[in-house]
Amino acid sequence: MPERRKAQGQELLSLFASETGAHPQMWGPSIVGFGHVRYTYATGRSGEMPRVGFSPRKAALSLYGLTLYGSNEDLLERLGKHRVGKGCLYINKLDDIDLDVLRQLIRRGWAGSTENFSDTHDGTRIEALDGS
Repeated sequence: MPERRKAQGQELLSLFASETGAHPQMWGPSIVGFGHVRYTYATGRSGEMPRVGFSPRKAALSLYGLTLYGSNEDLLERLGKHRVGKGCLYINKLDDIDLDVLRQLIRRGWAGSTENFSDTHDGTRIEALDGS
């Protein structure tokens, strides 16, 4: 991993830990997650995921749980240079964005992780496994 990505990953680690109050946990080889939820679709299929998290990938910083299916448009308008996928926010470098807005996105993602996911996935149940 390039040194600049490592440095940006360390900065994100500090931001996410500060805003969530949670301890980081690795989810696979490259995702740093905070919190823990189980989702169960109406079909009965289930899985687990972090409430919010990030991965300092080579191509972009991938942030999870902050922009589920169009949420937080008001903050994204003020964030700075970014791209959005179905459930991911992609940033090329932290210098491209307003870190105060990112902090707000992290807080909202953390607080609304179960509601936002349920709202966008009809019939899905979310259960917090991290005691919150």
